Amino acid sequence: MRKIVIAALACVLMASPAIAETIEQRAAPCFGCHGEHGQSLIDYTPSLGGQQAPYLLIQLFMFREKLRVFEPMNDMAKALSDDDLRAFSDFIAKLPKPAPPADAGDPARLQRAAALAKQYHCNACHNSDFSGRDNVPRIADQREDYLQKTLREYKDNSRHGYDATMAEALAPVTLEQIADLAYYIARVR
Repeated sequence: MRKIVIAALACVLMASPAIAETIEQRAAPCFGCHGEHGQSLIDYTPSLGGQQAPYLLIQLFMFREKLRVFEPMNDMAKALSDDDLRAFSDFIAKLPKPAPPADAGDPARLQRAAALAKQYHCNACHNSDFSGRDNVPRIADQREDYLQKTLREYKDNSRHGYDATMAEALAPVTLEQIADLAYYIARVR
C-alpha cells in the first residue's frame, strides 16, 4: 500500500511542473511585456514595479474573470488560482519602482499640471507623491503614454474599474488637461 501511495504522489508531482517552479520562474513571461524588473520599455504597457499588492490582486482577478478585457492578460490570468493571484501580486509589489524619465520636463508645463492634480484632487486617493496605497495604484513615474491612454479610457468609459471613481473624477477634465496630467505624473520627483 505504501508503494502505491508513493507512486501516486510521484505521478502527481511529475504531472504538475508548476508546483516545482518558483514565483520568479513563473513571473518571467510577465517581463517580456512589462520589462525586466517590472519597468516597461514597450509603448502603452504599464510598468509594474513598486505597484501596490492589493491593487495588483484586484487587476489580476479582473483579468482572470474578464471583468477587464485585454486578451493577452486574460489568457495569462485564466488559469491562475486565487493563491496564484496573491503570490504574483506580492512578488510584483516587491520589484523596484520605475525610475522617472531622464527628461525632467518643462517647468511651466509641470507647474500647470501640478495645479491640475491639486484641483482635481488626484492626491486624495493616490497620495501627494502618487505612490498609491492599498487598492489605489502607484502612478508616479509610470509611462506617460500609458497614463494618458488609461486616463482617456476612464474618461470615455471604455475602461471600467471595479467602481466608478475614476470615471467620475475625470468627467470634468479635458483631453488637453489629461495630456498635461500624464506628462506631470510620469515625471514626479
